[in-house]
Amino acid sequence: MGKIHSKMVMLFLCLFSLTCFASAPPMSLAPMIEKASPAIVNIRAQIKVSDFETYMRLQKERQMQGNKGEIPNTVVSIASGVIVDAEKGYILTNAHVIADAQAINLILSDGRHFNAKLIGFDKPSDIALLQIKAKNLTAIPISDSNNLKVGDIVAAIGNPFGLNQTVTSGIVSALGRTALGIESFENFIQTDTSINPGNSGGALINVNGELVGINTAILAPNQGNIGIGFAIPSNMAKSVMSQLIQYGNVHRGVLGIGAQDITPELATAFNLNAKKGAVITLVMPNSPAALAGMQPGDIITAINNAPVKNANEVVNIIAFLRVDSKASINVLRNNKSFSFNIVITDPKKRKELSEKVDPFLYGVGLKDLSLVSPIHGTVNGVLVLSVEEDSNAWRAGMIPGDVIVSVNQQKTTDLVSLKKVVGTANTKLLLNVLRGVGAVFLLVTTEQ
Repeated sequence: MGKIHSKMVMLFLCLFSLTCFASAPPMSLAPMIEKASPAIVNIRAQIKVSDFETYMRLQKERQMQGNKGEIPNTVVSIASGVIVDAEKGYILTNAHVIADAQAINLILSDGRHFNAKLIGFDKPSDIALLQIKAKNLTAIPISDSNNLKVGDIVAAIGNPFGLNQTVTSGIVSALGRTALGIESFENFIQTDTSINPGNSGGALINVNGELVGINTAILAPNQGNIGIGFAIPSNMAKSVMSQLIQYGNVHRGVLGIGAQDITPELATAFNLNAKKGAVITLVMPNSPAALAGMQPGDIITAINNAPVKNANEVVNIIAFLRVDSKASINVLRNNKSFSFNIVITDPKKRKELSEKVDPFLYGVGLKDLSLVSPIHGTVNGVLVLSVEEDSNAWRAGMIPGDVIVSVNQQKTTDLVSLKKVVGTANTKLLLNVLRGVGAVFLLVTTEQ
C-alpha cells in the first residue's frame, strides 16, 4: 500500500506540473519586436566605384552574398538603418554603407519610399546619420549600453540579403571587444545573434525593445554565419550622432599619450592594490598631457568621473571628445592621487607649437650616434630616426638614416652641440649629413 501511495503522489505531481506548464503563456519575443520593428528601415545606396578601397570593400560584400563576376561602375549597397528621432527624421546606420553613395533610398516598414539626406558620417567609428522628411514615423528608444551584461537576451532586426524586416535572436556573448581591425575605434558588443550581409546599420535591441547597438560586422569564414557578430554600442553611436547633428562631422582632439593595460605583473611592479587602469608609457612633447604635467608611469584611473579599466577605454573616451573639450583625468603617481584638468586640442595646434619651439627640426626624431665606418672612419654625430611628412626638414629632403655631422659649417658630435647651433640660426640651417656611402648638404629653411 505504501508503494502504491507513493506512485499515486508522483503521478499527481507530474500531472500538476504539466497542467501548470500548459496554462502558462508561451515565452515570446514578439512584444519587443513589435515595439522596435517600425523603426527599422531598408537602405539602398547607389555607390559609384571610384577608388580601390571602395572596389575591395564591395567585392568582399558581393563574395559574402555569393555574387561573382566583375563589379560594375555603379552598384547598389543593401543595408539597414534605425529611426532614432521621429520628429526630425534622423536615422542611424553604418558609414561604410553610404560611403561614396550618389543617392540613398529608404524603404520604411510600412512600405513608404524616401530619398534620404546625408547629415554626416564618421568612418573611424563607422557611424552615419541620415534624415528624411516624413510624417508618422516611429523612433526606437535608445538604451544605455553600459548597462548591458554578458548573457543578456538581444535581437537583431534588419534586412539580411535584402530580406525585409528579418529578426534573429541570441545573447550578448562578450563586451568591449577590441583589436579586431574592423574600425579605428573599437568597443564592440559581441553577440551570437545571427547577423548577415544587409544587417549592417540595423538595430540590436534588448528585451524592452530598446536600441543597445548598431550591427556592423561579422566573422564569417567561408561566407557563412558562425554566431559571432559585432555591434557598435548605443552610447558610442549616440555620442557620434550628437556631433554629426551639431557640426556635420567628428573633429577629434588629441591628448598626446601612449598607454597600456595594467596587468597583474605591472600592478605588482607599481605596488598597486587595484588591477584596473591604464599606465602612461609615453607623453608626447608639446601635447596637452605634457603641458598639464602628466608623466610616464602615471596610472589613469578615471576620465570625466568614468572609471577606466584598460588602455582601450582611454583611447575610446578621448576619441569621442571634440576639439577644445575639457577632460578631468584622475591618475595614481607613486600611489598618490592626482587630478589633471586638460583641454583636448587639435593635433594641428601641437604641430604649430612644436614648430614654434623648433622651426627647423620639429617632427624629426634624433639620437646621438657613435660608430666606426669603413668608409667614413670614426663618426660622432646625430642619427635621424624619423621625419614627419610636410615638416621643414622633410621638405628639405631629410630622410631616416641620415647622420648629421655639421650644422652651418660647425662640427656637430651630439644632440647638445646640434641644439646649440640650431638655437642661434635665423631662417636657414645648412646641414651636412652622411647618407649611405656618401654625403650631402641639406638646406632647411623656415621661409615658405
